[in-house]
Amino acid sequence: MLKSKSVMLIIALLTATAVTALAFHGALTAPGGSAAPTIVIDPGHGGADGGVTGKNSGVTEAEINLEISLLLEKSLEDRGYNVVKTRTAEGTVAKAGSEKLLDMEKRKETILKTVPDLVISVHCNKFPSSERRGAQVFFNKFSDEGKRLAESVQNKLNILNMENVGRAFSALSGDYYILNCSPYPSAIVECGFLSNASDEALLLNADYRLQLVEKLADGVSEYLLTD
Repeated sequence: MLKSKSVMLIIALLTATAVTALAFHGALTAPGGSAAPTIVIDPGHGGADGGVTGKNSGVTEAEINLEISLLLEKSLEDRGYNVVKTRTAEGTVAKAGSEKLLDMEKRKETILKTVPDLVISVHCNKFPSSERRGAQVFFNKFSDEGKRLAESVQNKLNILNMENVGRAFSALSGDYYILNCSPYPSAIVECGFLSNASDEALLLNADYRLQLVEKLADGVSEYLLTD
């Protein structure tokens, strides 16, 4: 009788383990059973490399980039995607001079290790003329998939551009490290111009950041779901 109970206990434990394993696997797979897409989010700048500074508030680009990236991470995970970030806090290995290159190489290392379906690098823009504003997306001109990703994201962001700037923008090619450092479709999203007071106010507004993130996530989803 004791032996029979032991066998039953072992069977129960094995069953529970199998169920747990299936549940864990399900969390990493798409509804159709295929592997869920993996996305690398790259919050630009960080640490001593604050990027550009807000025209009126003095807020650093690095702060805004990380805030938007954290919100984007949640939005994409809520949609069933796997997300990896190249930077998870305010700090980074970049401090000054040659260490900037080290920081970029670390970001590249994260991307290559992850083997993602796509990369989104989050930034804020600056221009000598304070009149320049709007959300703009860049891609590697040698990457057809990168261009398709950038256009998908830009089309969604143009909904906000039309509402706030009064015009739409086209995705543009750009020669930037994060676009060139890996073979994966990559896009740099310049979320707005911190050199423009109106864009700066929008980027500091929590409700607007949520709208921005949803449009970014919509663009990513559209890209992944369209052959």
